[in-house]
Amino acid sequence: MLRQAREFGPALLVPLAWLFVTAAHLGAVAASTLFVAHVVMSVLLAVFAVTGRADMREGTLRVWWWIIAIGLVVTLLGTAGFRIDTGGALLQSLALYGWMLLPTAGFVDTARRGADRPWLYYGGGLASILGAVGYGVGFVTAFPLLQVAGLVAVGVGQTVAIVDAAFAS
Repeated sequence: MLRQAREFGPALLVPLAWLFVTAAHLGAVAASTLFVAHVVMSVLLAVFAVTGRADMREGTLRVWWWIIAIGLVVTLLGTAGFRIDTGGALLQSLALYGWMLLPTAGFVDTARRGADRPWLYYGGGLASILGAVGYGVGFVTAFPLLQVAGLVAVGVGQTVAIVDAAFAS
C-alpha cells in the first residue's frame, strides 16, 4: 500500500498543492492554514524520501529523489518563514519559487531518458518556467492576475507531467 501511495500520490497531491497555493493568492486561505499545509507537506516529503530511497537510486528516479530531498529543505525553510519576522517573506518566496522550478530538472531528465511522451515532460518544465516568470512579473508590476496565471500555468504543466508519469507504463 505504501508503494502505491508513493507511486500515485503525487498525481493527486501536486494539483491539490497548486490549487491550494492559488486559492491562497486569491485570499481564500489564511496564513495559519498555509503554515499547517507546509508542515503537512514537509512530513509527507520526509516520509516519501525515506521510504522511497531504496527504490530511487538509479536513473531518473535518482534525479526525482534529489528533487524531493531538496524540496523538503525548501519547504522547511518556507515553513520557518511563517514563524519569523525578519526574512520570513523571503523564505516563503524561496519555497514557492523552489517548487515552481525544482521539478523542471526532473521533467527534462525524464523526457531526455526516453519517456513515451517526452513532449509532456518538456511541456511541464516549460510551463513551470514560464509560470514562475509570469508570477514574478506579476509581483513586480503589482498585477495579481498575472501572478495567478503564472500559478495556474505551473500547476497545469506539473500536473499533466506527474499524472502521465504515475499512470503511463
